[in-house]
Amino acid sequence: MVVSVWALALIVVTVLVGALMQRVSGMGLGLIGVPVLALIVGPVAGVLIINVLATVNAIFQAISVRENIDWKKFWLIGPVMAVGALPGAWVVHNTPPGPLQALVGALVLAGLLVTTYMPNQMRVDGPQYAMAAGVAGGFMNTLAGIAGPSITVYAQATRWPQRTFAATLQPLFFVSGAMSLAFKEITADESIFTTTPVILWPLGIVALLGGIALGTRISRRISAPRARRLALVLAATGAATILVRGIAEMLV
Repeated sequence: MVVSVWALALIVVTVLVGALMQRVSGMGLGLIGVPVLALIVGPVAGVLIINVLATVNAIFQAISVRENIDWKKFWLIGPVMAVGALPGAWVVHNTPPGPLQALVGALVLAGLLVTTYMPNQMRVDGPQYAMAAGVAGGFMNTLAGIAGPSITVYAQATRWPQRTFAATLQPLFFVSGAMSLAFKEITADESIFTTTPVILWPLGIVALLGGIALGTRISRRISAPRARRLALVLAATGAATILVRGIAEMLV
């Protein structure tokens, strides 16, 4: 994989902004990063890079919000993510680039639409809904690098308090990222670590740490809903671009 200096710089900035948004609102790195990286290096490599960075990012984020994590909810959702991650890995390795780009873009947009326009009066309860959200999150994270939307639907439907929800997302992102990466690495012909420029990883880690540091400062001055709205707008723009590009590639 050949990545120009300008493309590398754009990736670093994207990771920094995504980590910042995730520190403020609970989500951001996958929603913002996947559309941009899919356009730069393709849907397979782009999602894989985000899987790696999101796994590392989740560790840092979880440490910073550890006192608010709901471990009971985590153990309901986290383990079953593997059920969705495995078929997601199969789809990634058996779908041509054009249709895969279109599918990634469509999934991101669908997740954004559901979480944005889901009726407030909808309400569910019970462990089966948490487990269903985990399966869906594992599949979407493996395929499109976004586990957040499906868990957000569950959170809204169960009236999960924002503070503990945003905190619990972080160890869930670690689990989903690690599972997605493991399944795709096992079934891939080449490892992402041998095909990606080595310099990307240390620069990505620095960008993550910088985003978390900036996000911690900004979180004191901006509300989480406001930051989340901005992240959704950025993600929707990128996802729509990927969708159009994928459809255009299929029509050529």
